[in-house]
Amino acid sequence: MTVIKMTAAEVARKVIENQSLFILDVRNKDAFEDWKIEGHSFDYLNIPYFDLLDGVDEIIPQLPTDKDVLVVCAKEGSSLMVAEMVSEAGRDVFYLEGGMKSWSSYLEPIKVSDLTGGGELYQFVRLGKGCLSYMVISEGEAAIIDAVRFTEVFTNFAKEKNVEIKHVFDTHLHADHISGGRHIAEATGATYYLPPKDAEEVVFDYTPLEDGLTVKVGASQIEIGALYSPGHTIGSTSFIVDSKYLLTGDILFIDSIGRPDLAGLAEDWVGDLRETLYRRYRELAEDLIVLPAHFMIIEELNEDGTVAKRLGDLFAENHGLNIESEEDFRHTVTDNLPPQPNAYEQIRQVNMGKITPDTDEQTEMEIGPNRCAVR
Repeated sequence: MTVIKMTAAEVARKVIENQSLFILDVRNKDAFEDWKIEGHSFDYLNIPYFDLLDGVDEIIPQLPTDKDVLVVCAKEGSSLMVAEMVSEAGRDVFYLEGGMKSWSSYLEPIKVSDLTGGGELYQFVRLGKGCLSYMVISEGEAAIIDAVRFTEVFTNFAKEKNVEIKHVFDTHLHADHISGGRHIAEATGATYYLPPKDAEEVVFDYTPLEDGLTVKVGASQIEIGALYSPGHTIGSTSFIVDSKYLLTGDILFIDSIGRPDLAGLAEDWVGDLRETLYRRYRELAEDLIVLPAHFMIIEELNEDGTVAKRLGDLFAENHGLNIESEEDFRHTVTDNLPPQPNAYEQIRQVNMGKITPDTDEQTEMEIGPNRCAVR
């Protein structure tokens, strides 16, 4: 039987196309329970690698014969060894190239829509981390919103599309992932925008992202308008793109709302969060399509792999938008905060420009699931 390498990109297609997959995850139980590869039609068996050193005979009957079997570990080595043992037992099997490390870093660009005058809007879905980045393209120009640290993904995509990156935005100072925004701006000569209320400690130059700022992309004049929307951070800013799309950053998600505590100010910022969700957003057109900066669960993905939903539908369905009492809202938010993201204080320091970890250190900082939302 054969052992075949499966790439993160191939796994991503199985997620997006709702294909079946059986995952034999050989990491320790706590690592698996904290964070695994999520798929609509995936089944799992978690047996730590050390429990398989004497052989895989006992687990062979648990492996299906009617779907692909993928062995997964942290960095690849253990999964390859287990896959070879499974193969020697007479079964075809795959192993994940680069392990969970590669899954965490993979980005899948998906077209959201055409825009006015021939423009396009793309969502970059980081399935392993729940991060969502965006690129607006129009007549040879591009703007990027909430880029993650894999800058070449964005610059290479712009080259493929034959567009020049002119503007780079971060909706807020991120705490759960390392931003690639200012590095893309430095590499391309683009303008880098950051909300000034989040940027008081940054050690680099930036252009203030102020409420009401309008940036036009391309000769067709696609507008990106900034809407101050604090609550996740004190500077959080949303965008309305082409009068059709509401990019909410980490304030509003499809299935939840943003957490206000990643600067240690939950009690102070929960009022701002309610003001944004219950007043500022209520004044917007309900036909706007919400595009958040993160997703939490695989069920938030649409059939085409995008994460997007009409604002009016969220007003009706999202529990975080339907808590009548301000006191109940405050308790719901502050009593249901998930664990802090891994190394979030260090990540904030990186995004302020105060520390510059190497690539391996950055990978370690980001390992684990997205934890930007109230549960």
